[in-house]
Amino acid sequence: MGRLGFYFNMNTCLGCGACQVACKDYHDLRPGEFFRRVDTIAVNVDGKSIYAHYSGTCNHCEDPKCVQACPTGAMHKAADGTVVHDDNLCMGCGSCMWNCPNGAVSFSLTKGVTQKCNACAELRERGYEPNCVGACPTRSLKFGDIDELKKEFGATDDISILPVSDVTDPSLVVKLPKNIEQAKGGK
Repeated sequence: MGRLGFYFNMNTCLGCGACQVACKDYHDLRPGEFFRRVDTIAVNVDGKSIYAHYSGTCNHCEDPKCVQACPTGAMHKAADGTVVHDDNLCMGCGSCMWNCPNGAVSFSLTKGVTQKCNACAELRERGYEPNCVGACPTRSLKFGDIDELKKEFGATDDISILPVSDVTDPSLVVKLPKNIEQAKGGK
C-alpha cells in the first residue's frame, strides 16, 4: 500500500457536521479544539461565488511544511505516509501550526502542545476506518491509498479555499459540486 489520504465528495455532503462531532468526541477535544471542521464555503469560479459544504482536516501531505518546521521531530511522517504528532516530543513552540498552509494544526490549551488529525491511526491499526469516515451519513468521506482514490474518483482539484496543491502535494481528492464543474466548463 502506498501513501494514504482522504477523498471528499462535495456533491453529497449535507454540511451536517457528523464527521466533525465524531472526531471531537473520539479524540476528547475541548471546546474550540478541532481536528476536522465542516464549513459552508464560497468557491470562486470565474468571478462568481458558488456555495458548498467543505469538510477539512489535515491533508497528510507528501511534502508537509509542518514536519519541515518542527524542531523536535514531534511532527513527522508515519510509515503509511500520514503526518502524525508525538505529544511527548512537542515543546509547544507552534512552528508546525504557523507553517501549515491548510490551518490543520491547532494548539491544545489543556495539554500545552500542538495537535492534529492522525487519521485515527489507533483505529486503523485495529482494522477500522477513521471515525469521521464512519460517521458520515452520506458516505461523502473515504480514506485509503491515495493513488487508488485518485483512480476511482479523479485527480485532486485545486479549489479556491485551499493552497495550490503543488505547495505541499496533499493526500486529498476532492469531488467538486456539479454546479462548480459546470461553471468551469466540465461535465
